[in-house]
This record gives sequence, structure tokens and C-alpha cells, in this order.
Amino acid sequence: MAAPTTTSSTGIGNGHRNSTRNSLNNQNSKPISSLNSNSKHSLKSNNNNNNNNNKPFPSRKSAPPSLPSSNKDDSSVHGRVRVAVRLRPRNAEELAADADFGDCVELQPELKRLKLRRNNWDSDTYEFDEVLTEFASQKRVYEVVAKPVVESVLDGYNGTVMAYGQTGTGKTYTLGRLGEEDTAARGIMVRAMEDILAGVSLETDSISVSYLQLYMETIQDLLDPANDNISIVEEPKTGDVSLPGATVVEIRNQQCFLELLRLGEAHRFAANTRLNTESSRSHAILMQLERPSLAIDKSGSEGHTLEEAKSINLSLSALGKCINALAENSAHVPVRDSKLTRLLRDSFGGTARTSLVITIGPSPRHRGETASTIMFGQRAMKVENMLKLKEEFDYKSLSRRLDIQLDKLIAEHERQQKVFEDEIEKITVEAQSQISEVKRNYEDALEKERLKYQKEYVESIKKLEEKWMMNQQKHAIESMVGRKDGNSNVISSNQNGSAEEVAELKRLLQKETLLKKAAEDDVSNLKTELAELRKLEASRNSEILKLQKMLEDEARQKERLEGDIALLQSQLLQLSFEADETTRRLDRSGPEKILGDLDSLISQVRHPQLINSENGEKASIAKLFEQVGLQKILSLLEAEDADVRIHAVKVVANLAAEETNQQKIVEAGGLRSLLTLLRSSEDETIHRVAAGAIANLAMNETNQELIMAQGGISLLSITAANADDPQTLRMIAGAIANLCGNDKLQAKLRGEGGIKALLGMVRCKHPDVLAQIARGIANFAKCESRASTQGTKTGRSLLIEDGALPWIVQNANNEASPIRRHIELALCHLAQHEANAKDMIIGGALWELVRISRDCSREDIRNLAHRILSSSPTFQSELRRLRIDC
Repeated sequence: MAAPTTTSSTGIGNGHRNSTRNSLNNQNSKPISSLNSNSKHSLKSNNNNNNNNNKPFPSRKSAPPSLPSSNKDDSSVHGRVRVAVRLRPRNAEELAADADFGDCVELQPELKRLKLRRNNWDSDTYEFDEVLTEFASQKRVYEVVAKPVVESVLDGYNGTVMAYGQTGTGKTYTLGRLGEEDTAARGIMVRAMEDILAGVSLETDSISVSYLQLYMETIQDLLDPANDNISIVEEPKTGDVSLPGATVVEIRNQQCFLELLRLGEAHRFAANTRLNTESSRSHAILMQLERPSLAIDKSGSEGHTLEEAKSINLSLSALGKCINALAENSAHVPVRDSKLTRLLRDSFGGTARTSLVITIGPSPRHRGETASTIMFGQRAMKVENMLKLKEEFDYKSLSRRLDIQLDKLIAEHERQQKVFEDEIEKITVEAQSQISEVKRNYEDALEKERLKYQKEYVESIKKLEEKWMMNQQKHAIESMVGRKDGNSNVISSNQNGSAEEVAELKRLLQKETLLKKAAEDDVSNLKTELAELRKLEASRNSEILKLQKMLEDEARQKERLEGDIALLQSQLLQLSFEADETTRRLDRSGPEKILGDLDSLISQVRHPQLINSENGEKASIAKLFEQVGLQKILSLLEAEDADVRIHAVKVVANLAAEETNQQKIVEAGGLRSLLTLLRSSEDETIHRVAAGAIANLAMNETNQELIMAQGGISLLSITAANADDPQTLRMIAGAIANLCGNDKLQAKLRGEGGIKALLGMVRCKHPDVLAQIARGIANFAKCESRASTQGTKTGRSLLIEDGALPWIVQNANNEASPIRRHIELALCHLAQHEANAKDMIIGGALWELVRISRDCSREDIRNLAHRILSSSPTFQSELRRLRIDC
């Protein structure tokens, strides 16, 4: 018998208020948890059960008010169960066992989505209220999941936080970590009590806590182990549940609470399992908190431990039935099937604010348990609780509070308006300053041009004047030493010469003036051309934006068409199976009838629109596989009809996605047939699907050697060089990436062009293709690093020799996390071998290693990079030269 997943829940708290303060408005209905109860003996009680004997729960020190319901007697508020999912990072065992394979889970926290991978190319998408990555801090988890519930409990509501997930996925870490050595590791329980103590006044209020465990359908007191069979008492009229026999401890400070937790933990029932060496064997209840239980199918439980697990599974099964009934609005909810569901009665479908955090792991080996956990969370999100608050309203006080809040909002609005106006003024001043600067530069340029031409003009005048003076002196000397009687003709000639020189001077001056005017005209024309060029640039930018929008629209339309095509292909594939099954049955009939019916089936495969889609549910691929037979399916890979070949290779690819079918396919010659299709077919669809099937087969080490032995890497390289479709390239890159993780195939894979084929596919630039390329490079670098450490390889990396280092450095800080994570690992593996250090320094990889050691989001990679930089003499020498501390 196997239980799908385990559950852990922090419990149910109750708050009661008889003050003048009102509750928070609906903006606080996030995923929340409550962690307190003011009833000394009540495990859970709703507000209708509070009486004068119960102390009013202490009001919080400060919280914004909200308007009460118009119906004074109805304080109920709808509150759906809020669900957050948290991913655990890979542990040491998974890092070793699953190093060559991607995680089965992909998170999109910004979209609050989770993708659960079915195979290399298909996945299911789920949405949650919050998605927490493996890097989410304990503080972040508390603020998202539990803090709003603490605030809600302090306002007077009941509340619950519950954790559900496979054993070893981090439920205890999330809820119960004490954080004594590292305060940042504190779990929800410790942080919640801190906020509760900070939100009350211990002079007038009290906080009481019980700590219990539900073990094999028996409620036991962890603060008094002798009290080992506490009864559940149910109020006949209201149905409220209480535990009057439980020990109650009053909490005065945080240290007292921590000592209580340590005491309770010392009395817990625990036993080791293969999945978790500290797996709890019971449900623990602290202020209605529950702690991890256990799955049997992979835990190695036996003997008395098996009986414990069976009991836990009964509780979980009953809880699942209640969740299903509530999600489907069933008239009957089987809350009495187990004590766990009775204790959680108010948490699901009751009056409590309930928040569920489901914990999952990344390993593809536990995909079934992960899927079960996700579906539990999806069903829980459909459960609606009716939250109730008992509080008397002082409308005058409420009005005053609302006035204060309004004044604060008005003041904040005025402050933001002032900031906006200051920003506008700042931008205006900067713009005016830039305009003035441009104008000043332009005037300076014009002034320089004017001064240049003026200087040339003055110099020309000066030269002409000097020439004229020289001529005058010459004529004077000639007239003095000449004949006394003089010659009137000579004097006349000299006078004519002087007149010609003056006329020449005037012509030169006119010429300089015209040149100056022409220069000014050229400057004006250049200004006009510059303005026109700017207008043209603006127009072109507008056209580019329009074209980009058109391209985006085309891309979206293409995606829709691809979805329709995929649906039609699925229908064609099912029809192809039906045709093969009919052919097999008709093999026993006469030849003429077989040929006629086969022609009819092939016609149906080619024309799926002729088939009535409502003829009943189609057989699954596994069922058709059993009916048709593997040999028959593989024989269709060599069919003359192209459509039949396409559908046959799709069937083989889907079968290869299941590990149990891979060996059968290889033994029946399926691998050889797929490689033959790559070699002989020119159809892009066949290339894509065949490469995907080979990628699935390449996850097995024995199959990897067969693929290489049959020339698979050469065929994949040739197919990659001729392919343009991103999906085809992604399948090919995935197959090569799997082969890169085999230590024995390193030299042969590189020799037959595997590394160059990977680097050649970067031309596609599609992120999915680049992610597979990065994974292949990381696998290859890891194998090289291992071989260097073992002494079986010397010299620098084959990746560096094939020119991969520039692309690795370029993508070391890629925005896409799958690409960046693999590239960071590849850099660290390359840097572990001293023979690569000089090439990495020259190629700029040292700077990326320094960045990784400081800023990488994954702690294991960050520590590895820091250790490499500290231990490498070459890197240390270069860092000292550059005066960089690492």
C-alpha cells in the first residue's frame, strides 16, 4: 500500500475581540496562517463559540480600520483557501544521481505559475496564489504565507497554516525550524510567535499554548507524555471541537516558547526512512500545528513503522476526501472519517482563514509524488471558508480613525504631487540647459568661422598695401635718378600702373566678400539638411515600431496555428494507430479484402476531417502499443507513404518518453530505424520528432554508447547544420547534451563534430535551444573536470580548443536562468583544471568567475567559484596583479 504524499500543517488559531477596533478589509485575504488561540482548552473554536469565560484576544498595537458590514448581525466574510507552492533545492544525492537531467519542475514566480514537465517537449502548467523558488528565504515564505494570518488572528479571526508534500521536501524546515544557530533559518512557528508577542500587551493580555501529537489515531500530550489518550469533545449544537484534557502553557516571552518547542520535540515519535533520515512519524499539533508524516512506497517502512505509516495514510486519505468534497460543493463532507479531519474541520469549509503551502522537490525520479502534491493544492484552492469576526463597532471611533486615515492619504497625495512637480521642473531645467548648450556651441562655431574669414580678409588687405607701398617707393626712386627733363610718357605709364593695381585690389576684396557670403549660405544649408535628417530618423523609428508590432502579432498568430496543428496531428496519430490495428486484424482475412480495407484506413489517416470525432474515446498510446505490437509500429517507419512515416515516428517518440519502453525499442531495432530516418528523410517534421525520440533514448547510458557506435552524433550534426526550425534544433541539442554527460564518449563525441554542432546551433538564438546547448557544454565540462581530477586527461579543455569559451563568457550572465545556471556550472568546471586558467584569463572568464563567487543566486555554485579562485595559483596571481579581493 502506498500513500502519495505527506502532509504537515500549522494549526488553527482563534481570536476574539470586544474592542472598538474593526477588522482589516479584504486586501488582507492573501495566503495566510493563524497561530494563536485564546481559549485555554480549545483546539479550535469559531467566533460563535466564544463566551464570557473566554478572555478577549489582545488587539494589535496598530492596524488600519475598515467599514463594517451593513448587516450588524452578519460578520461573515468569504475567504478562499490560499495556496502557495515552495520548491526545495536539489540535495546531495540528487545532484549526483540527476546531474545529467533537467528538473521536472520549472517555476515562473513572476506569473505565479508552475510547469510540470512530462517529457523533453511537453509540460503541464498550473497557477497558484504564490510560487516560491528554491532560493526563497524563510523570511519571504513567512511574510507571504503566514504573516497575514497572524494579523488576521490578532483582529479576531480563526486561522490555519498547513503544509502538504512528499517526505523530505521541506515541510519541517518551512514550519518548525527553530533557527538557534542561524536566525535567518527560523520557521513559521517561531516568526509567528515573535509577531504575536510584538502585537500584544502582556500586562493585560495572555497567550496560552498546547503542544500535542496525533499518532496512530491517538492524541497525545507532548508536554506531559503520561497524558497519552486525549479525547476530542464536540459541542452538540455548534459542532465546535475542543480538547479539555490537553496541557496549557502560558507564554510570556520568546525564550519560553522556544523551550516549549524543544521539550515537545524531545517527546516526538521519529524513525529513519530512505527518503528522509529525520522523517516524523506522527502529526504534531502546536496551537493547532501539524508536522510531517510519511509516504510508504519509497520510504522503506516495515514492521511497526509500516503500521504507523498506514495510520498516517488513513488520515491523509480522509483529508483528501474532505478537500475533494468541499471543492466539488458536495452535500456531504466526511469530516468524521479520522481525527485529523475532525481537528481541521474549521480550517476547510469552516470559519478560519486558511493558508496551504505545498512543498515539492525538483527530481524527475519523484515526478508522480510531485504531481499528486500539485493536484492536492489545485483542489484546495477551490475550497471557500466563511470567515467570522465577533466585534462591537464604535462608529464614532471608527469615523475618527477613517478621518485620520483620509488625512494621511491626502498628505501622501500632496507629497507625491510635489515630488511629481519637482521632477517635471527638474526635467524642464535640464532640457533648457541642454538647448542653451547646443545654441552656445553653434554660436561659437559661427563666431570661429567669422573670425577666420575676417583674419584672412585683413591679411589680404595688408599684403596688398605692402605691395602698393613697395611700388610707390620704386617709382619715387626711379623719378629721382632719372633724367631731369623727365619723360611725360613714363610718368603717365606709372600712373596707369598704379590705377590698375588699385582696381585689382578692389576685385580681390569683392571676391573675398562673395566667398564669405557663400560660406554663410553653406552653413545655413547644412542646418536645414540636419533638421530634415532628424525628421527622417523620427519617421523611420515610427515605421520600425509598427513593423515590430506586426511581427509580434504574426508570432502570436503562428503560436495559435501551431497549437491547432498539434491537435490535428494528435488526431491523425490516433487514427494511424486504429488503421494499424485494423490491418493487423485483417491479416488473417483474404488478400483482396485486406488491400481494400488498408487503402480505406490510409485514406482516413491522410484525411482526418472525414472521421467523426464523437465515435467514442480513443485508445491510449500504451493500450494501442499492446494491441498493435512494437514490431508493427517500427515497420511503419519504412512505409512508402510520408504521412504514415510521420505518424509512426511520433508514436515511437511518445513510447520512448517512458523509461520502461526504451530498452524494448532499442532491442527491436527502433534506434537503427530512427537514425536511418535522419539519414534518408528530408521532411522537417520527421527530423524534429526523430531527434526528440533519440534524445529520450539518450538518457540511458547503454543507449548512449549504441547511438555513438551507430554514427548517431554525425547524423545529428548534419541534421543540425541543415535545420532552421527552433524546435528541431532544440531536440537535436537535447540529444547531444545527454550524450555529453557520458565520460566514456568525450573524445569520440568531439571527434565526430558534436561540440562544433552544439556551437553551430547558437545561430538560432532561441532561448530553449540555447538552454540545451548550455546544458550540453556544462555536462561536457563536468566530465572533463572529473577526468582531469582522476588523472586520465591532461592538457587544456577540448571545449576551449573548439572555440566554445567566447560564447560561454558571453552568456555567463544571460537573463534566462536555465542558460545562466548551466553556463555558470560550465565555467566552474573549466576553472577547476589549472591547464585552462591562462586561456580563461585571456578570454575574460576570470571576471565572470569573480562575479559568480559574489552574486550567483545558487549558494553551491557561488561557493564552488570562490573555492576555485582561492586555490588556483594562476588566478590568484592575476587577481593580485589587478588588486582584486576575492
